[in-house]
Amino acid sequence: MHIVKHLRRRAVTWAAAGVATTAAVGALGLTAASAAPVTSASSQSGAFTFALVPSPGIHSCLPHAGGRVTIVPGSQNDTMDVSVWGMPRNAGFDLFVIQQPLKPFGVSWYQTDINADGHGSGHATVRGIFDAETFSVSPGGSTTFAPTHQFHLGLWFNDPNVPFNQGCEPGAPKPIVTPFNGEQNAGIQVLNTSEFPDNAGPLSHVHR
Repeated sequence: MHIVKHLRRRAVTWAAAGVATTAAVGALGLTAASAAPVTSASSQSGAFTFALVPSPGIHSCLPHAGGRVTIVPGSQNDTMDVSVWGMPRNAGFDLFVIQQPLKPFGVSWYQTDINADGHGSGHATVRGIFDAETFSVSPGGSTTFAPTHQFHLGLWFNDPNVPFNQGCEPGAPKPIVTPFNGEQNAGIQVLNTSEFPDNAGPLSHVHR
């Protein structure tokens, strides 16, 4: 009994000094880094999946166009996985986080390129803030606006000639040019998240 009490007193002393933890890790042959969990529980749960739907007029020229997005929230930022299909073969696209899913779109933030393969399918993975906290703000400078949430996604043709040649712009005498790529000479929008309300886009449903 005396020995047990003595060991208990020593265990308390070691724990207070942080020695017990180090000894346990060393006994298992682990480093402190390998003993710590790689990810938190919150980063492994709460994934949210939703569709990208055809923009107005797109279904008539690209009847099988569509997409799917899965956002996995993490402890510091989020992972957004985007897949599209039914696109013109080998065409390029530009993905934006936007304030409103349809015109006039509002505040918009360029995220990534997506390139369709020979079957008209493409994929991209992006890391950033893609959740209920996504917003932009300009306190001053050339443009000033209050904190503005962007909860929607939009995908644009990188080359304005592609939708024009596909017959997606009936009646237009020449390709329609929009600013939604790195050079600000993109084509029209092809997919968006207009199945959600303007002020409650899919990103507003993601929480970290």
